[in-house]
Amino acid sequence: MPLSFPNQSRSFDGARNAVRFLGHDGMFEVPFYVEAAALARGAPTRTTEAACLQAFDAARNSIYEVARAAYANGRRTIYVLTAADFR
Repeated sequence: MPLSFPNQSRSFDGARNAVRFLGHDGMFEVPFYVEAAALARGAPTRTTEAACLQAFDAARNSIYEVARAAYANGRRTIYVLTAADFR
């Protein structure tokens, strides 16, 4: 079964300075983080929680595409998407 994102929820993880979201491969949850620097796109890398969540929502479809590509490259416990993944 391909990776899907049926749950639209996301949360900010201040310790990681990233937005956390979940993908699903069948019955398995696949945790992802997208770093604030990747969401900032040239703005200062330490942004507010609200700004990160808003940027995530605005780029949700492209983030999911990048997450699918990362997942297809090999199975891991967690996936951390960085600015380099969006180039």
